[in-house]
Amino acid sequence: MSALLRRMKKKPADRVVTLVGKPGCHLCDGARAVVREVCAETGASWEEKDITQDEELHRAYWEQIPVVLIDDEQHTFWRVDPVRLRDALRS
Repeated sequence: MSALLRRMKKKPADRVVTLVGKPGCHLCDGARAVVREVCAETGASWEEKDITQDEELHRAYWEQIPVVLIDDEQHTFWRVDPVRLRDALRS
């Protein structure tokens, strides 16, 4: 890996995970538990956004919820794999 790429790599504590979902969604509940656990382990921060309160998010993701974004880029949807999320935050 080049020195430039090593300098650009973010630490997990510098990453932000966003869970996009809606109330009453059982898949969102499971995703929330995984995101909460992985972020606690890695030091990444996380936030949750409700598609019922944001028309743009609703248009973009209503068929995919829950959706997980890392630093505003889509990481996954429907099911959140804790190993894959942990690896993504560390890469």
